[in-house]
Amino acid sequence: MKNLYIAITCLGIILAGCNKYLDKKPDKSLVIPSSPADLQALMDNNDVMNNNRAAVGEGSADNYYLTDEDYNSFYRESSKSLYIWDDDITYNDFPNDWSRSYDAVYYANTVLENIDKVTGGNTGDYDNVKGSALFFRGCSFLTVLWGWAVVYNPGTADKDLGIPLRLSSDFNETSVRASVQQGYEQVLEDLRQAYMLLPEHALHAMRPCRAAAFGMLARCFLSMQAYDSALVYASRALALQAGLMDYNGLDSLSNAPVPLFNEEVMTALGMIQSSNLYYGKIDTVLYNSYDKDDLRRYIYFTSNADGSHSFKGNYNNSGYYFCGPAVDEMYLIRAECEARAGKTGDAMDDLNTLMVKRWRKGSFIPFAAGNADEALKIILSERRKELLFRDLRWADLKRLNLSPQTAVTIYRRLNGTVVSLPPGDLHYALPIPQQVIALSGMPQNPR
Repeated sequence: MKNLYIAITCLGIILAGCNKYLDKKPDKSLVIPSSPADLQALMDNNDVMNNNRAAVGEGSADNYYLTDEDYNSFYRESSKSLYIWDDDITYNDFPNDWSRSYDAVYYANTVLENIDKVTGGNTGDYDNVKGSALFFRGCSFLTVLWGWAVVYNPGTADKDLGIPLRLSSDFNETSVRASVQQGYEQVLEDLRQAYMLLPEHALHAMRPCRAAAFGMLARCFLSMQAYDSALVYASRALALQAGLMDYNGLDSLSNAPVPLFNEEVMTALGMIQSSNLYYGKIDTVLYNSYDKDDLRRYIYFTSNADGSHSFKGNYNNSGYYFCGPAVDEMYLIRAECEARAGKTGDAMDDLNTLMVKRWRKGSFIPFAAGNADEALKIILSERRKELLFRDLRWADLKRLNLSPQTAVTIYRRLNGTVVSLPPGDLHYALPIPQQVIALSGMPQNPR
């Protein structure tokens, strides 16, 4: 197994479709696993499979701002360019958010290609490792779609440029961009296969389980505006895992008040550490939208000397911002979909089930809505307030901008200037690293 790890480490840094690095490939005899345990060990490498999610979406979103001083002090041009939605982003050569996303895909493909070749173990071992590989590959593809492709639009998705769908560990295969439609279909196929193989309860929160696969399907369908399907899978996830933390029991004075692997976490995934998020201050309008009796105001944020606020409500309780599926997210997905279906009462019931656990005991007055449109407005507001810094806001902006009722223009105020990003702007599909474009011949996202 040691040689297997060495080989995978060497291979994992390769940009998808980049022949320049073929000389790094070790002897193939060193990379052949012999048992399900060998393959499970690859899936248990949490630095690659769990805490390796691209942070470009959250870094591009409007939940935070940077001071001029912090922005000007950044030595990485990529961090600066990302913040102002620049036409081009000079990514680090290796590693960067793009290559790390495909590291996990490479590991998953290695498992899927070898699962029928290894011996030993039992049926459960095989199912778990194969289901894990499909889960992680689907999650990685979805992250890349959200960052580097345009929003899913049913009318144009079959023509819109998507992402490379690497389905083989053979990096001699040149990467090509599939359509957005093909990308989402692959994510759905991977996650559907995953839930049929994964156990109802994983041995550890770092491993995927069936509820997590249902949760990711709900996420995917939500970003496709397929709200009926999102409702179905959010409900299926909640049927397996529905526990909520009562924030009244958390220590709001702690620097890390949210327990690691808490009962809401379905599978622990984390974003790559990001200077933008680390130094980012919470958008002041967003912070001021929390009521004084809303405990998220104290659990999620810490006050800075200059009067600004920073985020501390990380469900990963570490430098890797949590972005995995969780129970609170499923309640909000289901509530939104119910509101869109005109089920105002059900929508508010789901929202209030969550909110009563977030407000100071004895102070919560259940939210009420006179109609479905009013319910949707309340739910979308609470969704943003509950799920900030979880790599969801960028995808939410993209889908919500398709409707005039929910479209917004977002802004950066920096060094005396204002930069704006209007709904539907081409910059919502981030530029692919130029090295990838040069080596593969793929078309770049237009500007």
